Amino acid sequence: MKVVITGISGRLGRIVARRLHHEADVQIVGLDRRPMRGRPKDIEHHQVDLRSKQARDIFRAGDVDALIHLGVMHDPRARAAELYSWNITGTTKLLEYCQAYRVPKVVLVSSSDVYGPRPDNPQFLTEDAPLLAAQRFPQMRDLVEIDHLVSTFLWRAREIETVILRPVHILGPVHNAPSNYLRIARPPVLLGFDPMVQLIHVDDVADAITLALAPGRRGIYNLVGPGEVPLSVVLRELGREPLPIPHPVAKPLLGLAFRLGLSSFPVAELDFIRYVCMVDGRRAAAELGFRPGRTLRETIHAVAED
Repeated sequence: MKVVITGISGRLGRIVARRLHHEADVQIVGLDRRPMRGRPKDIEHHQVDLRSKQARDIFRAGDVDALIHLGVMHDPRARAAELYSWNITGTTKLLEYCQAYRVPKVVLVSSSDVYGPRPDNPQFLTEDAPLLAAQRFPQMRDLVEIDHLVSTFLWRAREIETVILRPVHILGPVHNAPSNYLRIARPPVLLGFDPMVQLIHVDDVADAITLALAPGRRGIYNLVGPGEVPLSVVLRELGREPLPIPHPVAKPLLGLAFRLGLSSFPVAELDFIRYVCMVDGRRAAAELGFRPGRTLRETIHAVAED
């Protein structure tokens, strides 16, 4: 089985590659503009742009059995035009390659953040809920559009088994917004708000990706971890001393700190520590057989792993 992994040089990409590398019949090909640190010799790696002819040539041979798309760029300090071109054009090209060269399986790792934290959210959102994150969080526009692109592809390219995974906040030795936030010595919190949050260990996400590769798996799935917990409990478990900020001054204060490089917390993410955005994971359990293998305490403390 030949599996192409985009974004293989990132932390999640390396974890997924290591997981599949132990499978005797899996050949892994990585696509990433970055070098792959610690790459095993039998993993093929191409430092190419997803939009390039070189990327297309990887699929042209017609022997690719699956694409795992992890190569979505998240950088709050990058130019919006650059992010849009890489993310949207790159994903569009990948889907074209898969259809043109008859790749039978496509797996996209999206995020439950695409639903958006909102004051009127129900307790648990299902996969049929609208993707509203970009309305209040412009930086989520690319991920929402990619999710829409692949959702449309799922129904248009019926000959390809397409799977979209929407995990809750991923924690572990990864450099994403939730893990970075929980590593802050004094993480900002909003006075009067203590939303319930859902967390999932990065290894459990890797497990779900391997389940999605099985023949016959097709559809959109929320991935949830071992339970829900108030944000304050997570911070207390990690021994963090929160920095309470009144909501009216939080946006200008944190915005200035971010622009000056004094904070890595993007202002647009304030809604994630203000409102609830929890999802229903029963479909993944029923159809993929996915259940998290790590406890809530293990998941929370995964931010200290490396």
